[in-house]
Amino acid sequence: MCGRFAQIQTRADYLDALASDLEFASALDTVPIARYNVAPGTHVLLVNQRDGALYMEPISWGYGPDWWLEMKRQPVINARVETAATSRIFKPLWDRGRMLVAADGWYGWKKSPDDSKLKQPYFIHANGPIFFAAISRYHTDKAEQNEDGFVIITGASDSGLLDIHDRRPIVLPPAAAREWLDPDTSSKRAEELAIKNAMQADEFTWHPVSRAVGNIKNGSADLVKPIDNPLL
Repeated sequence: MCGRFAQIQTRADYLDALASDLEFASALDTVPIARYNVAPGTHVLLVNQRDGALYMEPISWGYGPDWWLEMKRQPVINARVETAATSRIFKPLWDRGRMLVAADGWYGWKKSPDDSKLKQPYFIHANGPIFFAAISRYHTDKAEQNEDGFVIITGASDSGLLDIHDRRPIVLPPAAAREWLDPDTSSKRAEELAIKNAMQADEFTWHPVSRAVGNIKNGSADLVKPIDNPLL
């Protein structure tokens, strides 16, 4: 799963990594976003494409359609790639609300096989910015944005990542990420991109980090730094 991640660099850094030919229509600055502990329920900058241009706008992490929330269920933060494209709750978002979460890495908690309460967080990252496949409900009209939200698409972990957690975010390389964003990309093709074009485990590295990341009040740059003597 993906329950915490880091969004550290500037908007310009992420756009350079995406390498799109489209105009960027949102405000562009070179100030680092510097969020080292992004948590569900907070607003996150997502990349979306509409009217032939790219935008980077804040959307709340977590989603539930009206009928879901009327049942007093909590918003969902992740969606499984195996079922998201066809499920009742996510299909409308998959068809019309594909976006990207620009990030620098995510946190995964490794559990002790002997004690489920004993967990060691790891920071998982690549060589530069990465892009999580996401789906969302988003209104450009601010009066309607209280209904908005997004979820991150996850897939089964493989190779060494399986030792940390059995699920991980679907990370798309730039070419696949650009195609994912394109409203002209069919839902079927988007499913192929998420399943067949996602970055593989051997393209990431990871290291143990402080358990302080478990507290959403903590947000310093130290959270992504390696620690000595991890619990697991």
